Amino acid sequence: MTYKQIKDRYKSIFKAFEKPNLETHIKKIMELDAYLPYSSTFFCVTNTQDLTFEYISKNFKTCLGIDPAVLKAEGMRYFWSRIHPEDIEVWLNAMNHLMEFTMSEIKENDRVKSNYTWNYRFKDGADAYVTIIQNTTPLSFDLDIKPIVGLAHYTVLDSTIKRPITASAKLLNANNEYETVYFNNCSQKLLNDGISNRERDVIRLLVLNKTSKAISEKLNISSHTVDTHRRNILKKLKISSTGELIGMLKMNAHLI
Repeated sequence: MTYKQIKDRYKSIFKAFEKPNLETHIKKIMELDAYLPYSSTFFCVTNTQDLTFEYISKNFKTCLGIDPAVLKAEGMRYFWSRIHPEDIEVWLNAMNHLMEFTMSEIKENDRVKSNYTWNYRFKDGADAYVTIIQNTTPLSFDLDIKPIVGLAHYTVLDSTIKRPITASAKLLNANNEYETVYFNNCSQKLLNDGISNRERDVIRLLVLNKTSKAISEKLNISSHTVDTHRRNILKKLKISSTGELIGMLKMNAHLI
């Protein structure tokens, strides 16, 4: 994909209608960064509207061997240029599905409690691809309560560690503990063709061990419709039972 294609796709996913005010967040984060130890994790404040990094922590160069001034000057364009070419489209699809889930399934008042995780391969300063796990918490929202500014933590794994690209969303529950409300293994080739978006929703909830009743309540459809989706999924994937489907997806993450 060309830079323009990536930019257009990315901006369409995070399209919003308000410029965020980051001054207070950045000031606090800069103060905190000065006291944090060096580690294999760095963090940034990401601005999806301007495609910039509003702040880059001191660990960025330690983790990746790249001059943070370059990232600060060139923004997300430079960052995207270093993501593995095979991961770009999968990663963009993951972002799109996460945003669709957020805007359709997470109540506006709950979005301030959300947290997102995904991963991809990234070329470091030595031109070796390492795996980055990115965990982002929204800091600012637009008028539609769409996340537009995030505090992103990046954990860098050794290049020998291979992982499928996955995406997940969590929400703080009544006990103030994070609960997974969405999970998608985006490297799944089995589900790329012939499975509708609603069927994908059902599959994701099945993998989270949700019952037909719980799925029907979550998706605001009848239990009968859920069971119809389950039968259609099994038929399309040529699998004999829901248990076999769930077991296959859980035990063989590379297929999901």
